[in-house]
Amino acid sequence: MSERISVIENIMNANDHLADDNHARLDQAGVFAVNLMASPGAGKTSLIEQTLPRLAEKLRIGVVDGDIATSLDADRAAAAGARASVQINTGGECHLDAVMLQQALNQLDLTDLDLLIVENVGNLVCPASFKLGTHKSILVASIAEGDDKPYKYPGMYRGVDALVINKIDLLPYIEFDMEYFRKGVEVLNPGLVIFELSCRTAEGLEPWLEWLAVQAQSGK
Repeated sequence: MSERISVIENIMNANDHLADDNHARLDQAGVFAVNLMASPGAGKTSLIEQTLPRLAEKLRIGVVDGDIATSLDADRAAAAGARASVQINTGGECHLDAVMLQQALNQLDLTDLDLLIVENVGNLVCPASFKLGTHKSILVASIAEGDDKPYKYPGMYRGVDALVINKIDLLPYIEFDMEYFRKGVEVLNPGLVIFELSCRTAEGLEPWLEWLAVQAQSGK
């Protein structure tokens, strides 16, 4: 058992060191990067599609999409107006890691970007454990997932810098206790920045867009 723990620690340490290198590389290029995480279907790609055209006049935005096999999300990001889009197929891995992001950075002209959105693999467990080197971590939750997710996946909710609650247009049709949900979040991550919005109707998008733009512009 002790050997297994030692191996895992070595893997995590190596990843963290490389994440630090990625972070420094982004800083040197003046690129602000965010790690966008969520469960499958919560709306990561939809949020990117809504964000790109609305911030295109303020920021030059690139997208890195992590997926187990397909390039569908990267294609959608490119169609939505990403200045550059890179697909990472993880080959079955349930998360991105610092090595994968490094490979993506090698394919980008960072001098041509202000903001890099990294769309992680849809998963509420593994992505929380692997640093990438981005500046902020953002979680997308959705009404359709249910109001118990902060209680079931505390590691994910505890480690993010902002939370987007998507699909609020479904609130009249789904049993979802927002007070219960937000109470669970507050216990894990006091004072967390939270945005309630709908990518389908565009309700609530403006506060999210303003916050992201300010973060990108001030973080460079």
